[in-house]
Amino acid sequence: MTTTVSSKGQIMLPAELRQQDQIEAGQKFDVKRVQRGEYRLIRRPIRSNEGMVDWLLACFEDIE
Repeated sequence: MTTTVSSKGQIMLPAELRQQDQIEAGQKFDVKRVQRGEYRLIRRPIRSNEGMVDWLLACFEDIE
């Protein structure tokens, strides 16, 4: 599969891969440089309360 780097430096994962691995918007990855021109994406696990923490922090921002 081929993808392109955007002017913002973003790389789009093809929809087929996102669907196969159930990758959602906001999913975090570690990027490792294997060698010049070769990189590895490693999907970071989602902590069960990660969304809740973000939500709670956003609530406090609204209060200020």
